[in-house]
Amino acid sequence: MENLPLFDLPEGDDLPHSIPLAARVRPHTFAEFVGQEHLVAEGRVLRKCIESDQLPSIILWGPPGSGKTTLAQIIASVTKSHFSPLSAVSAGVADLRHVIAEARKRSKVSGQRTILFVDEIHRFNKAQQDAVLPFVENGTVTLIGATTENPSFEVIAPLLSRCRTFRLNLLSDQEIKVIVERAVKDEDRGLGEFKVDIAEEAVKHLVAMSNGDARVALNALEMATFATLPDSEGRHLIELPAIEEALQHRALLYDKSGDQHYDLISALHKSLRGSDPDAALYWLGRMLEAGEDPLYVARRLVRFASEDVGMADPQALTIAVTAQQAVHFVGLPEGNLALAEAVVYLATAPKSNSLYQAYSRVQQDIQHGRNEPVPLHLRNPVTGLMRQMGHGKGYKYAHDYAGHFVKQQNLPSSLQGKRYYLPSDQGYEKEIAARLKRWWGTPAEES
Repeated sequence: MENLPLFDLPEGDDLPHSIPLAARVRPHTFAEFVGQEHLVAEGRVLRKCIESDQLPSIILWGPPGSGKTTLAQIIASVTKSHFSPLSAVSAGVADLRHVIAEARKRSKVSGQRTILFVDEIHRFNKAQQDAVLPFVENGTVTLIGATTENPSFEVIAPLLSRCRTFRLNLLSDQEIKVIVERAVKDEDRGLGEFKVDIAEEAVKHLVAMSNGDARVALNALEMATFATLPDSEGRHLIELPAIEEALQHRALLYDKSGDQHYDLISALHKSLRGSDPDAALYWLGRMLEAGEDPLYVARRLVRFASEDVGMADPQALTIAVTAQQAVHFVGLPEGNLALAEAVVYLATAPKSNSLYQAYSRVQQDIQHGRNEPVPLHLRNPVTGLMRQMGHGKGYKYAHDYAGHFVKQQNLPSSLQGKRYYLPSDQGYEKEIAARLKRWWGTPAEES
């Protein structure tokens, strides 16, 4: 079961074109590897461990197409270890035992280390993970597990404690572009022999829609190349429609770092503030369908919940944060509905910016006023000396009074009577306003 076809490619650069482009152009060295500088740049701990051949068992946790398998293969090459890959989707305990037996034999005969690479290790059940545990512990194999799921939840604690976990990030747009351009020019393993010319707008769309996944970008590039007939000079001229067809996604008018990005998020925010759920849903859809990062949208919704709904409906913040968690948990496209639900809730919620204004007033006083000491009666008398100095003296414990409320000074003397938070008459704030009036009386007009 060693060297499954998924990983077992012919040696050298003369690879048949029946092998997918993403596999053909897979980097062989750190010099070719793109991305994950926080892990493999010169001087980083992981890079040092690899190059000094002192690598412990590790878990590579990251999104699809971020380089987990490639990095594992480079590690095996640099450390001159035998690479034994298994896919957790199809491998069982018997396959693990076979790899272990071969690793023992290899160690005795040649002294060569074996790297057991388990792709999608989160799909191994507890029995399978238990089976590999003792051989990781005694060094029979060095385990490299790859997973797209949080290993804290998917890998058993004993195995996780014997591995170092390294987090891989989504590849940036610039990194995806580098990978695409290399594949286009590479005459040995890439598409160089096909004389590919790809339009700039096609590259932008390919990069944007790959969403940080190098495999998606390369697969679409290869499909678009073979679907494009060569011209009279034998060149494959790839335009935007070919990339759209390969990706099955139309390029929408959107620039994630330009005016469209800011214009559409502004339109979404203002539609929410204007209590228009239909317009808000439309602008949300425009952003998501064009490839905007859903977590960016979720962050803006969380801000809106505090700034424009605030205490008029405190549940709004909970809804927005829950939507962010849902998107993070299920991803796209399923997460779209969680964001849509939050958008409709926020658009139809009562609105108040009283909380936003209150905090702005606090900031003004802190930045431009004196930073007054805490009144003595509010200080905690931890020691005898503190009690002698008057800490805590005269403090009134609210629960000892009727209604669990008692008037006392809680601000510094220079700010006594100051009102920062002035609730509106919208939604839940109407109840808050009545409660504060009952406790503290009618606030003086803010200057």
